[in-house]
Amino acid sequence: MTENDNVRIDKWLWAARFFKTRSMAADAVDRGRVRIGGEPVKPARAVKLDDKIFIDNGSTRWEVLVLGLSDKRGPAPVAQALYRETEDSIQKRENDSEARRLFPEPSMSIKGRPTKRDRRLIDRTGG
Repeated sequence: MTENDNVRIDKWLWAARFFKTRSMAADAVDRGRVRIGGEPVKPARAVKLDDKIFIDNGSTRWEVLVLGLSDKRGPAPVAQALYRETEDSIQKRENDSEARRLFPEPSMSIKGRPTKRDRRLIDRTGG
């Protein structure tokens, strides 16, 4: 752990295990999916203690407070000690997962292209 060092946001996101690779973290930052204090940032932006970070990795959204700084990826318990998720964020994630469970994506049941028989059925029903 580095305490008073400057840690880039992309390195911190990777070390805190929000993204699998540092390049994925940097790409998310470039695309505006990571904000510090509500403002979009660049991958080289330094993270400070008590920063409030909004993270969207494509499937899940978090809002976390920075509790520690590190640019080294370690075991999950160490990574989880770097941040604390806000209560509001926990509630939103639980609601989102419940909504996904109750209302699955309709296209998830479709596997590949329709067969000739399926195509005829679709044409007959007007769907």
